[in-house]
This record gives sequence, structure tokens and C-alpha cells, in this order.
Amino acid sequence: MIHILLSYDIVDDRRRTRLAKGLLNYLDRVQKSVFEGLVATRSLEALYTLIEKEIDPELDSVRIYRLCQRCQVAIEVLGLGHFIEEEGDEII
Repeated sequence: MIHILLSYDIVDDRRRTRLAKGLLNYLDRVQKSVFEGLVATRSLEALYTLIEKEIDPELDSVRIYRLCQRCQVAIEVLGLGHFIEEEGDEII
């Protein structure tokens, strides 16, 4: 599993809506244009295919960050929000 943080800037409303709905199959929405979650390595190709299908590379941008374990524990959420945790992790 790979912990991913993904953000996008999509100009067209229809493309943006389709991409957001598709991303929900892989990641959790943590802000309006930011998704985060654990993705199985075997699902990465399908995720990238979805993104490439929906964006216009001349107008839109998608940023994907793969977060290492050290980076994951450094995530801070202020205000509304929740942490994305690996299955089996327990908070004590």
C-alpha cells in the first residue's frame, strides 16, 4: 500500500466533477480539491489512467505526493479534518 496525497486544479467544471467522483473510488476527499489515502500498488495504474482520461494537460494540473512513513506521522490537521490511517493501526 502506498499513502498518497493528491491535489488538482481543473479548469472545466464537468471534467473536475468527473475526476472528483472517480477519485473517490481510490482516495478520501480531505478538502475540495485534495484527496488522500492508501492505494494498493496494483491500483496505481488504474488511478493514473483515470486522471489522464479526465484532465486536459494543456490547462489542468494534478499533483501526486507519495508519502513515506516518516512523512505520514508528521501530518498535522488543524480545524475540520481527519487522519488517514493504515488498516490495523491502533491509536492509544
